[in-house]
Amino acid sequence: MTSAQYSNNLEAFWMPFTANRQFKQNPRMLVGAKDMHYTSADGRQILDGTAGLWCVNAGHGRPKIVEAVSKQVAELDYAPAFQMGHPKAFELAARLSAMMPKPLDHVFFTNSGSESVDTALKIALAYHRAKGNGTKFRLLGRERGYHGVGFGGISVGGISGNRKTFGTMLTGVDHIRHTHDLAHNAFTRGQPEYGADFADDLEKVDRAA
Repeated sequence: MTSAQYSNNLEAFWMPFTANRQFKQNPRMLVGAKDMHYTSADGRQILDGTAGLWCVNAGHGRPKIVEAVSKQVAELDYAPAFQMGHPKAFELAARLSAMMPKPLDHVFFTNSGSESVDTALKIALAYHRAKGNGTKFRLLGRERGYHGVGFGGISVGGISGNRKTFGTMLTGVDHIRHTHDLAHNAFTRGQPEYGADFADDLEKVDRAA
């Protein structure tokens, strides 16, 4: 196949969170980006309101970022973290640790939000087991909450459609009410008068256990 034939073949890519047949009948292609806008295949400028699904918060095509990434890829594009490392990974961890409130002083790097959530759940469970609290394993999420697409994330997440086809999830998971309430979610200065009862839901779950 020629390059053009590959480009026009949309069937091989199974897209996430997308009605694939519908999309491929009328594809919406993005072919470029600069600062806070994408450029569509038909030349329109489209505001990137989600920062590339939360991956490009500083904007697209920023010269300093492009230069830094190009320089690093030319020096070393990847170093495994299993029994090996790269000095800059340790430098970044130290700089992040210095910004965090004590006693937070360690950094565990991950590759995505979904991986971060599953890793955080594993660290929490492993921590209590290491402290001799192996029976402390319950996890709580909120209804309508989104925590990625790993098994841990969809277990504690509150979007039922994300887990309905995958059978048994993590055990020991409970969900409490979501906090989205348009009648009360208004801007407030200082501590809002409304909302403390959402925290009280934690005690209700504890009593029901």
